[in-house]
Amino acid sequence: MKLLEDRIRQDGTVLPGNVLKVDNFLNHQVDPQLMDQLGAEFARRFADAGITKILTVESSGIAPAVMTGLHLNVPVIFARKHKSLTLTDHLYTAKVFSYTKQVNNDISIDRRFLSPEDRVLIIDDFLANGQAVQGLLDIARTAQIEVAGVGVVIEKRFQKGHKLVVDAGIQLEALASIAAFEDNTVIFAED
Repeated sequence: MKLLEDRIRQDGTVLPGNVLKVDNFLNHQVDPQLMDQLGAEFARRFADAGITKILTVESSGIAPAVMTGLHLNVPVIFARKHKSLTLTDHLYTAKVFSYTKQVNNDISIDRRFLSPEDRVLIIDDFLANGQAVQGLLDIARTAQIEVAGVGVVIEKRFQKGHKLVVDAGIQLEALASIAAFEDNTVIFAED
């Protein structure tokens, strides 16, 4: 998606450790107009997939997931990383390692929001090593729901997450696919 690639070139910063900082439009400050366009594009790409719900992980996946849900007219469920007084029993859970925060999180979804009839679309902000997506796939497997696809705003194709999703036979749609970082410059994959 050229619009997103241009925005990454303009506002993204490459940090040590193959980290792309896009906090001025995606994962700290959110550009609602851009999120709307991203949601419309995911909806277009998955229009015929029979999606009943969208799954994501808090917090950076929520904005693109909500806009996709708006365009597909389906609910959005986000896995929580922290327990609360209202989220204690009857949960689907999975362990997820956050590369950028260097911590393990137990993500949880209330069982009431998923049923075997659901056909879900996983949406996330980044796909690098695939830990968040793997956690949501584990929850989907436990809940016995079908995963119709995975949509990510930005993927780092050179890390293992892309292969993880593709090898599982799941449709993967990345709106911006990064092949490499060279001299603090983003090199996009040619697809």
